[in-house]
Amino acid sequence: MLKILRLGHAMYVLESKLGKKYLIDPFFDLNPGFPPQLNTADFYQSIDCVFLTHGHFDHTSGLSKLIEHKPDIMIVAQYELALILLQQGMKNVLPINLGGSVSFEELTATMVQAKHTSSYGETQGSPVYAGESAGYIFDFKDDYTVYHSGDTALMSDMKLIQDVYVPDIAILSSSGHFTMGPKEAAYAVKKLLNVKYVIPSHTFPTNETAASPESLTRLLKAFPVVDFMVDKDKELQELLKDYSKTAVITLAYGEEKEFDHNLWSEELVGKEFS
Repeated sequence: MLKILRLGHAMYVLESKLGKKYLIDPFFDLNPGFPPQLNTADFYQSIDCVFLTHGHFDHTSGLSKLIEHKPDIMIVAQYELALILLQQGMKNVLPINLGGSVSFEELTATMVQAKHTSSYGETQGSPVYAGESAGYIFDFKDDYTVYHSGDTALMSDMKLIQDVYVPDIAILSSSGHFTMGPKEAAYAVKKLLNVKYVIPSHTFPTNETAASPESLTRLLKAFPVVDFMVDKDKELQELLKDYSKTAVITLAYGEEKEFDHNLWSEELVGKEFS
C-alpha cells in the first residue's frame, strides 16, 4: 500500500509498502506547508533517498538539514546539478539524466522531461546553471506508478510520458506564475494524461491552512510573488469537478494518504477518499 505525504510546495514523501521513504525536493525553512513537529532528527533520518527535480532554492535548500542528520543519504539529481552538489562536498550523489533510471528493491525511478529552468544558489549570490529541469516516474513493484511532474509548463511530452510509463497517479504542478496553472493542469489531465488520481502541487497554503503560518508570513515578506500561488488547489478541483475519469486529491499540508492498489477500479475512483 503506497503512502503519499504532502509537505508543502513541491515536496512529498512516497512511502512504499516495505516502509522505505523517498523524499522529493527538500524545502524545510520558509516552507509554510512543512509541519514544525517534523523538524526532528528522527524525521530526517527516516528518509532513505532524495530526488531533486531541479536546482532552485525552494527544491534544494533542505539538503543541508538532511545531510546534517544523515551525511550519507543518497541524492538523485540531474547531471549538472549532481556535479555541483559533489563539488560542495556532498558524498552520496547519483547523477542521472533525462530518460535514465535508478532501481531499488521495490522501485524503479525514471527521470523524465519538464519544461522549466534550473539554477542553483540564487538566494546566496549569482545563480549557477544547473542543467535542465526534470520530473520523475516512480514505478513501485506490484503497486502504483506515480508521475511527479516537477516544475513544468504545459507540454505535449506528457502524452509520451503517459503512453510509455502508464502512471496511475500524477502529482502535477498547478500554481501558475512559475509553472503551469490550474487551467493548463486541467487540460493535461483531460487531454494528455490518463491517471486515476491527480494531486495539485507547487501551490501554497492560506494563513488558515498553513502548517506553519509563521513561515508563510516570512516567505511572503521575502518573496511577495508567492501570493500569486496561494490556494490554487481549489481551482484545479473546480475545473475537474465534472471529469469522472480522474479524482482530484487535495491533500492538506502535512496530510498523508494511503493508496490501496487492491481498491483500484472505475467504481471506487470517486469513493476511495470520500
